Amino acid sequence: MRGVSRRGFLAAAAVTAAVVPAVAACSTDDDGQPTGAQPGPSTKKVLEPNRPGPYDLVIRRGRVVDPETGLDGVRDIGIKNGEIASISEQPLDAPKSIDADGQVVAPGFIDLHAHGQQLPAAWVQAFDGVTTALELESGLLPISRYYELVAEEGRPINYGASAAWTYARIAEKEGLEPDGTIEWFQAAFAKPGWQNSLATPEEIDAIIARVEQGLKEGGLGIGINAGYAPGNNRKEYWALAKLAKRYEVPTYTHVRYLSVIEPQSTFEALGELVAIATSTGAHMHICHLNSTSARDGHDCVEFVKSAQAAGAPVTVEAYPFGAGSSTVGAEQFRGDDWVQRWGVPDASWMELNGRPLTQAEIDQLQKEAPGTTIVIHFLRPDQSQGDGDILDASVLYPGGSIASDGMPWIDTTGRVVQGDVWPLPEGAFAHPRSAGCFSKFISQYVRERKVIPLPDALAKTSLFPARVLESSVPQMRRKGRLQVGADADVIVFDLNTIKDNATFTQPAQLSTGMRHVVVNGTPIIADGNRIAEARPGKPIRRDAK
Repeated sequence: MRGVSRRGFLAAAAVTAAVVPAVAACSTDDDGQPTGAQPGPSTKKVLEPNRPGPYDLVIRRGRVVDPETGLDGVRDIGIKNGEIASISEQPLDAPKSIDADGQVVAPGFIDLHAHGQQLPAAWVQAFDGVTTALELESGLLPISRYYELVAEEGRPINYGASAAWTYARIAEKEGLEPDGTIEWFQAAFAKPGWQNSLATPEEIDAIIARVEQGLKEGGLGIGINAGYAPGNNRKEYWALAKLAKRYEVPTYTHVRYLSVIEPQSTFEALGELVAIATSTGAHMHICHLNSTSARDGHDCVEFVKSAQAAGAPVTVEAYPFGAGSSTVGAEQFRGDDWVQRWGVPDASWMELNGRPLTQAEIDQLQKEAPGTTIVIHFLRPDQSQGDGDILDASVLYPGGSIASDGMPWIDTTGRVVQGDVWPLPEGAFAHPRSAGCFSKFISQYVRERKVIPLPDALAKTSLFPARVLESSVPQMRRKGRLQVGADADVIVFDLNTIKDNATFTQPAQLSTGMRHVVVNGTPIIADGNRIAEARPGKPIRRDAK
């Protein structure tokens, strides 16, 4: 922002945000920093008593950790009709059982940011402990078509999507009708006019109508991928938030700008989001705070914390990598100054299939194949303690969720890998977060570095994501917990061996250490092996109007 210091802007925005109730009550530590900025209800929960057997499945003698109640002890879990029916210190019986002795038993991980909605991508995430994978930041349209396509094929894990603003914008600006798939969105980058052109009042009305139809069809809120269309109208952005407030659903927002320098910085974009959330009362969820803040993470995190403490209804997510992934044709990589705006030394920090690119190669891809998926490094936490500290500020954000931003898997011809394909084809490519986000967080932050206790880490991977959604999606009140009456989405893993194996050069290597994965009471991974025919995943969906 010109003419206003960053400190002054932060203070002013925090004061403005104070007029709106917080998403949830926030406690503070001795330094006044928010420690309980947790999304969702903060009222004390009345627990349901154990239900009598017989049970369909028993998970025996594992270390059962429920992040909501604080339970952390050896228990048996009885599962019946897809729900947790009993959590007992005494042995339980069932025709089928899982021996969890010496293992952690936890709520299945909930990924709020999973672009890989195809069947092979779901299986890859299952090995990472994900039992619910939602496409919320970008979203899809038409919502009904998306759910139909996925239901026809079935999924091992739960699935769902938000109503996509970018799809609606492309439809109105370019005259292309969306088909409920991510491939349609990738192809739209060949027509970049929608990214940087203002919409007329009539177009805004039509865009909002399309998004509203997505909500009426059961969309899980509004995906506002503003960073992919930074030229959108301020009033268009505001109208989306007003629509979200009217339906009492969250927005899932990739903020307008990505830059460490002003004007048009990430810091400004976060200020815009906080102002809109404050003025409308809409719950606005900030996607991948770690990557959009890039090397400006400390100030961006401080700003969002102060806004939350003052009452702004915003929540955050991050993933434990210092590199992001996108399409090479995205606006954030165009222009002569994109390297400076990212704060990186040169174009080689962008990679394709693990190979650093030159600016000439980037220019050629943007001209000939703008939908190509690339990786962009913005921090090198393995090489710099300072970079690691910047990343940690977002990943360890109090009350923040871990979310992968996992991408679809792309084969060697550039096509999305889909259908009943397993294992992934040789050379399949995606960002390694698509395979190892959650295992990396648990193995590095809990076991190796010991910077966060296991129960707190499990809250970030299960409970907090559920709370982001549960006020508008009642299904999510039964997820992210190990409690009687909760859906039996349960993972069993070895804390000593859980590990992400995916790398930037070999991204399709599955995570290890996830011994058992149960979705809606049905095992999909047993003793570390995939149960190929298992398709117990259910749609996560608001009531269609």
